Amino acid sequence: MHATDFLSRKHAYSHVPVVVVYGSERYLKLEALKRIPGFSGGDDVELTRVPGKDADLRSVVDELLTVSMFGDQRIVMIDDADDFIKDNRPGLEKYVAHPSKASLLILDVKSWPKNTKLAKAVEKTGLAVECTPLTGAVLLKWLEKSATEEFGKVLVPSAAALMIQLAGDSLGMLEQELAKLAALVGDNQTITEDDVTRVVGGWRLETTWHMLDAVRDGNVAFAIENLDKLIVSGEHPIKILGGVTFVFRKYAEATEIARQTRDLPGALRTAGVFPGAVAASEKYLRRIGYDKACQLLQWLVEADHNLKGGSRVEPRLQLERLFVQLAG
Repeated sequence: MHATDFLSRKHAYSHVPVVVVYGSERYLKLEALKRIPGFSGGDDVELTRVPGKDADLRSVVDELLTVSMFGDQRIVMIDDADDFIKDNRPGLEKYVAHPSKASLLILDVKSWPKNTKLAKAVEKTGLAVECTPLTGAVLLKWLEKSATEEFGKVLVPSAAALMIQLAGDSLGMLEQELAKLAALVGDNQTITEDDVTRVVGGWRLETTWHMLDAVRDGNVAFAIENLDKLIVSGEHPIKILGGVTFVFRKYAEATEIARQTRDLPGALRTAGVFPGAVAASEKYLRRIGYDKACQLLQWLVEADHNLKGGSRVEPRLQLERLFVQLAG
């Protein structure tokens, strides 16, 4: 079961003797564990956390089988338990097959192959919660849902997409940015792209906008100067490309819409270009011409492929090449 399904369950959590949380998305693991009674402590619960590298199977099992003198439930959690499982798989399989009903064993792991004997045993007696990163439409849906349920705000889809492009796909970071946005808009019920632009990204965002405006206006030298600032500050090339794609994909969409409507300003607005940038964007597309405008999306896709391992050329040089292409 994925954590998003587990967290959306309306009925109360049913006690099981073994819980596994697996994957790399820490935020989902913490949220899932909050649903486990006793994980956050309490008068009737004894919680023991042990790093996987220090865990000894015999001691762990003894702890789980010991009747608590001060509480009704005993919880033992093994953090970073991948190596612990690898070194103690037969013993864990034996325990999970006949666990203590009065205790709870929690295993926090990165990898959890479902075809192993241990995984199948947990499926019968316990619960495994998948905490892998969210991507694409699922991530957008989660972000919009969080804005509504956690902060009582409506996050428009384009604003959600911009947040991900600027802040990345870490759920913890996105949750922090949502909190700042909710505070910024105050009594307003809707969070827009303009709100995101003002809050998310700081000086890096401002530098990114200057860089992309320079590419649009044909000032490649100034664009590369700002690219250098971003890279020196530690900004990842993939994230920089995300900002480029967010802006220039709209120009590609507007080109296709205008081909059918013969109304370029209207096409730019329909594609989601900021109202204040429509005139400059129209001038850009007319300057580079229809043939090159039709290649914008192809250039962006190629750059994404190359930056993700499809080319051995230094990422900075790849981005410079893309700027030259986009600038026409």
